[in-house]
Amino acid sequence: MTASDTHEALEVLAIEEADAWFEYLESTRCHGASGRYDEVEPWAWARLHQRLRMVERRRMHLRPAAA
Repeated sequence: MTASDTHEALEVLAIEEADAWFEYLESTRCHGASGRYDEVEPWAWARLHQRLRMVERRRMHLRPAAA
C-alpha cells in the first residue's frame, strides 16, 4: 500500500467516524421532542460505540503500513 493509498484510507475512515456521530445525533434529536429519547439514546450510544470501534480497528491496521 502506498502512502497515497494510506492517506485516502484514513480520509475514508474519518468520514465514517463523522457519519457515525451524525447518525447518533440524528437518532437522538428526532426522538427528543417525542419523549422517546430515554428509549432511543441507549441504542444510539451503543451503535455509535460499535461503529467507532470498527473505525479504530481499521486505523490500527493502517498504522503499521504507514510507518
